[in-house]
Amino acid sequence: MPESTVTIKGQTTLPRDVRAALQLHPGDRVRYMILDGGEVRIARSRSVMQLPGLLQGATTTCASLTDIEDAIAKGATGL
Repeated sequence: MPESTVTIKGQTTLPRDVRAALQLHPGDRVRYMILDGGEVRIARSRSVMQLPGLLQGATTTCASLTDIEDAIAKGATGL
């Protein structure tokens, strides 16, 4: 299990294996999620600039208000 040392300034270097697993490069940002039980999950942050193409191939068809209301009603009744 990779580990690192925390400096007096609270900084640490992410081990090579962790950087590779998260596909991190210099300048990338990470997020920390504090979980119950004293655990922390780390994930690569995505910038808004990385979003183009995320919805590539998504349909441009719009649903009508009636279609949306019908879907909500159907979901609410469990049908």
